[in-house]
Amino acid sequence: MPTATLLPFTNTPSRKSASPSAFRLTEKFILLLVFSAFITLCFGAIFFLPDSSKLLSGVFFHSSSVEADTKTGTDSNGSIHGADSDENKLTRIRKDHEKALSEAKDTLQKRPDEIQREIQNEKEKVQKNVDVSRGGGDGNSLPKINFHKPPGAIGREPSDQETKEKRAKIQEMMKFAWDNYQRYAWGLNELKPVSKQGHSSNLFGSIQGATIVDALDSLYIMDMQDEFKAATDWVEKSLNFNVNAEISVFEVNIRFVGGLLSAYYLSGEEVFRKKAVELGEKLLPAFNTPTGIPWALLNIKSGIGRNWPWASGGSSILAEFGTLHLEFMHLSELSGKPVFAEKVMNIRKVLNRLEKPQGLYPNYLNPNSGQWGQHHVSVGGLGDSFYEYLLKAWLMSDKTDEEVKKMYYDSIQAIESHLIRKSRGGFTYIAEWKGGLLEHKMGHLTCFAGGMFALGADGAPDEKTGHQMELAAEIARTCHESYSRTTLKLGPEAFRFDGGVEAIATRQNEKYFILRPEVIETYLYMWRFTHDPKYRQWGWEAVQALEQYCKVNGGYSGIRDVYASHPSHDDVQQSFFLAETLKYLYLLFSEDDHLPFEHWVFNTEAHPLPVIRKENIKKPEV
Repeated sequence: MPTATLLPFTNTPSRKSASPSAFRLTEKFILLLVFSAFITLCFGAIFFLPDSSKLLSGVFFHSSSVEADTKTGTDSNGSIHGADSDENKLTRIRKDHEKALSEAKDTLQKRPDEIQREIQNEKEKVQKNVDVSRGGGDGNSLPKINFHKPPGAIGREPSDQETKEKRAKIQEMMKFAWDNYQRYAWGLNELKPVSKQGHSSNLFGSIQGATIVDALDSLYIMDMQDEFKAATDWVEKSLNFNVNAEISVFEVNIRFVGGLLSAYYLSGEEVFRKKAVELGEKLLPAFNTPTGIPWALLNIKSGIGRNWPWASGGSSILAEFGTLHLEFMHLSELSGKPVFAEKVMNIRKVLNRLEKPQGLYPNYLNPNSGQWGQHHVSVGGLGDSFYEYLLKAWLMSDKTDEEVKKMYYDSIQAIESHLIRKSRGGFTYIAEWKGGLLEHKMGHLTCFAGGMFALGADGAPDEKTGHQMELAAEIARTCHESYSRTTLKLGPEAFRFDGGVEAIATRQNEKYFILRPEVIETYLYMWRFTHDPKYRQWGWEAVQALEQYCKVNGGYSGIRDVYASHPSHDDVQQSFFLAETLKYLYLLFSEDDHLPFEHWVFNTEAHPLPVIRKENIKKPEV
């Protein structure tokens, strides 16, 4: 056999002869490596780039439809598996993969910042869909409503000259407080009037403008139109809730949500409704607990909540979760979204299932177990506005909510039986209850109760109206006495009735005054229901003391010791001084037709909200 027959490549034609474009073996190998690298890069982009639903959708959503077809035995057109079924599937898979590779290639050609922006947009779309499914939104897609200003938003001038002059003086105080805030702390939460700079509180996280929002309705009520316009412009352009910060749900609700709602009902400005609903929606994750009892603190970006670490084993606080009802009912009215009302009505269901020790509501409730924490009961701090909102929820419902009416009057009966006492000197006070033992202390915060008893007297059962009014008058007298017995004629944070002491603070950490409104609040209610001139007289005494001892060059400041001969200022002009103290004083010297109680209910920050009636608040129209 010739050698040539044993060496096949010796006499065979050149490999190029088979095709002019054929590749050598090494070239084929190199091309295969390049193609493999490209495929690896594309699929790596799909699976290892940041979570872009746009990139993954081409693979997962289409392939899932193929899987579904396989399981059901049909193709996308509904035909039964046949001879061409596998071929159709392969064609679809090929197209899906080609689309995914094309999208990956397009994405890889973009700048990193463009890719990140697309990913963020996709995330925001998903979050928006989640918010909508929970009853939320962005506050801008609100239904149209026919706005009708409730009666009494603007009242008549006082009938006599002396009263008119006193009311003008209070308006002057408001202007002084506002102008200094505007000059030294505009856009910040509060003013430091001594050092003339802004003051921030961690209660509001990174949300700014607490004084502006808190003062909106006071400016409107006092006919300070230029100031109200400036505040409205700031809210529209600068009030921002998109912050990564932890806030107090209670404080943000009563000051910001309450202030915005009130400003809307007084002025009809749509920006206030939008902002109120937007903020209300951001508070909804606070209710994501096993019982629906909300957390005290909430990060409004992440939606993560927690309670104050000092609050009885991680409990929520009665006065905080119990002071959401008025605002949230109105949020449902103005947004057309029942979720707000559902959240606060669930709180009531939880409370009604629980046994109350001696008929009393302890200050602490665990949101996980739904059980009471420490058996500490107070009508002052930690408990106060819960009772206030029971009564006002009934009044705001146009006296149709019988369930909450019963809750209020039952609780008042228990308070009278176990907490209300009379001192040796004849002063009626409301003590605090700790595990069955009384602490004979009454806080400045508790002094709101005189006004509450007066407001609720007319609906009291078993002909107890007169008794409730007497009780209200006695509480007002006791709280006035706590002012009269100080050097500066301003009340301490708390005062005691033990060891021969009556209506006097005995501890240094109870002697301060931070411009609180509760005593003035009771004077207003007592004046409206009795027209006894002493309540205006007592209110005017407070005005004179505020002017003499709290007014400084840059505004109004709290005082560290009301028993000292010379005031030491704490250098904070609280936002509630403009929202509550000055508003209550102004209304004390106004006619009764200005924000009449039969048409308006004040939230615990003195923001007036209308009684919900068909004739003044119509159901939202889509």
